[in-house]
Amino acid sequence: MRLAFPADFKALVIGASGALGAAFVAYLEHDPACAEVIGVSRANTPGFDLQDAASIERLGQAIVARGPFHLIVDATGALTIEGVGPEKSLAMLSADALTRSLCINTVGPALLLRALAPSLAGGDAIYAKLSARVGSISDNRKGGWYGYRAAKAAMNMVLQTAAIELQRRNPALRVVALQPGTVRSKLSAPFAAGVPQMLEPHESVAGLMRALLTLPQKTGAQFIDHQGHDIGW
Repeated sequence: MRLAFPADFKALVIGASGALGAAFVAYLEHDPACAEVIGVSRANTPGFDLQDAASIERLGQAIVARGPFHLIVDATGALTIEGVGPEKSLAMLSADALTRSLCINTVGPALLLRALAPSLAGGDAIYAKLSARVGSISDNRKGGWYGYRAAKAAMNMVLQTAAIELQRRNPALRVVALQPGTVRSKLSAPFAAGVPQMLEPHESVAGLMRALLTLPQKTGAQFIDHQGHDIGW
């Protein structure tokens, strides 16, 4: 059963220039129940920079007048940063790379959540953030990818903590960490070898949207994949 969104609900997608962000915008543009979808990227006016807290605050102030939004999707994030990819061993750890990954994958998105939360509609509403299965501590059986794993796990904790707070005012709010699967994109291209099945962005988003629009009400955040299956924290 679809969430009780109004027939003319509004949606907001942050990171709309990426493969998944653009696919979310395209999906929502073709949803007859969605009256408006706003796609925001670094190139928009106002733009934003995940490493610039002031720019994120300005974005929140500009967006609030265009809401409220029943669906907000944060599709930001980076795996390879300035040519530096995920670490395969402890010996490869770098303080600078760890700090940058945490800044882009945890701190910036956490500030986005703070800035955008006032724009969420009351009643059935969703705040969804792209996460990754590698951010699951209980699912970590291969090791490696220290910075990315740590940043995604930290963001998952931010989502859980924010859900507890925001649901005190709106128990019907769903706060969700999303595992999109291995999607064909610039982010995944260097790591595609050996992956048995790559999803196209529109395939991943179609699955994620089906799962999001039928999510039950639940205390705290939820962590799901593109098939709607729960993932352990």
